[in-house]
Formats: sequence, C-alpha cells, structure tokens
Amino acid sequence: MPGRPYAAIALAVVSVSFSAIFISWSTSPFITIALYRLGLASLILVPFVLANRASLLALTRKEVLGMMGVGAILATHFTLWIGSLKLEGVSVSVASSVILVTSHPLLVGLLSHFVLRERLNSWMALGIGLGFSGVVVIAFADSTARSASLVGDLLAFLGGVAAGFYFLAGRRLRQRIPLLAYAFVVYVTATGVLLLYTLILRESLVPVGNVPRELGLFLAMAMIPQIGGHTLYNWSLRWVPAPIVSLSLVGEPIGSSLLAWVLLQQVPGIAVGIGGALALLGIYLTAMGQGSRTRETAAIGEVE
Repeated sequence: MPGRPYAAIALAVVSVSFSAIFISWSTSPFITIALYRLGLASLILVPFVLANRASLLALTRKEVLGMMGVGAILATHFTLWIGSLKLEGVSVSVASSVILVTSHPLLVGLLSHFVLRERLNSWMALGIGLGFSGVVVIAFADSTARSASLVGDLLAFLGGVAAGFYFLAGRRLRQRIPLLAYAFVVYVTATGVLLLYTLILRESLVPVGNVPRELGLFLAMAMIPQIGGHTLYNWSLRWVPAPIVSLSLVGEPIGSSLLAWVLLQQVPGIAVGIGGALALLGIYLTAMGQGSRTRETAAIGEVE
C-alpha cells in the first residue's frame, strides 16, 4: 500500500478543513452541533464495530476507562472550539478560531517537557516561541477589532489545550488498541458527555431552524470531518513519516481559511494573516521536532 497512506492523509486534511464551514452554516446552538456530530459518527461506526467486535471484547477494564477519559476530553474540546465559532457576541472568524485550536502541538510540546520530562530539542523550542508569538498577534488583532472577540479567541485556545490533552492521553492507548475499537469507545463516551453538557446548559436537544437542513449538515460533519477526517487521519499516521505529519497539521487552518474566504466571504486582516503565518510555522516546526525526538528515542532504545 505504498501510496494509500499519503492519499488518505491528503483526503483527511481536505475533509477536516470543511468542519468550520459546516459549523458556520448551522443555525443550531454550539453544544447541539457537537452532540449530533459525535452521536452520528458513533452510529456510523456501529456496523463496522459489530463486524469486528472481537477487538472491542478484548479490551480490558483499564483500557475502557482510559478511553472514556479521552472521550470526555474530546467532548470538552468540541464544546470550547465550536463555541468560539457560534456563541453570539464573542464568536471569531474561521481563520482565527482554527489556527488557535490547531495550536495543540505547541501545548503538547510544553506539557511533554514539564510533565513527562521529555526535553525539548532546538526545533521544538524555536517552533513554540514562534507559534505563541503568532497566537499573541492574532489575539491582539481580534481584541483591537472587537473586544468581545478576545473571549472567542480564548475559547478556541482552550479548545486547543483540550486537544493537547486529548492527544497526550490517547497516544499510549492507541499504541496497543485497534483504531476502530478506540474510535468507537471515545466517540460514544464523548456523545454521552456532550448530552450531559447539553442538559446542564439547558440547550436544545433537537436541531434549531430548518431541521432537514440541520440534520444534513450534522451528517456531513459526522461523515466528512469526523470519519473521513479525524479517523482516517489517525489510521494513516502509522505509515506516514514525521515531516509529512507535521505539514498535515497546518493543512487544516490553511484549508479552512481559504474555504471561509470563498464560501463565507471572511477575508482575514493583515494582522491575523501575519499572526497566522507565525503560528502555523511554529506549529510545523514543533511537530517536526516532536517527530525527530520520537525517532531519536526509538533509536536509543534499539541501541540499549
């Protein structure tokens, strides 16, 4: 399968780029959007899980509990990020939101350094410095344009923090658990947590607006960015070299920003463009440095 992982990762990047567009088109509350996206994604996986139920039945209690924790983090990530795009009075542009929420490699780099005691290499240090400089520029530009936008930027950034914990927590689990079983348990748990969030926030449990249109958008979110994006992306990473992985991480904000320009007429300002360029370069360098550190650790392990 020489070319299949590369084709899969290219398709995944295009798929996830549509996520913010579908969300922007929806008229439902942010938490309702997240609930239906994960709920429908879980239902889509059911027949595949039933056909491969041996991998699900082989899971230990500890593994299931670990994945449930990851699912709760994923639900929180979507709540914060979609809120940055949809909450009235504080919502920010697609470009700002997606760049900020994709900043998780910067956060993973810092967390792995201070929490897991994995030392930063020079590429990661440079990338984190550039990346956070870009984040500050975007936040300053948005707060100057509209002070309430700073709240939206904060929600998107916190969504990125949740994504960082999501990847850190799931990294070791994915090494020993098949993708299908992992995705199903995580998505089902995230759906349950989102249902709880919806009840606590007293938001609508049914789509708001044109119901058939909303359900169509939710199904598109579940099939394209969730299954065709996140799940396919996780599958392809097993065979794709670190530099390609790093480049793919910056593909979503670039793709989403271009689509928002064409489909939503959202033209990023100069300051957001400069901040975005710094942030994306920092994300790329940090992710590339993480890949390099992983290879070095593996090589040391083989020598020992």
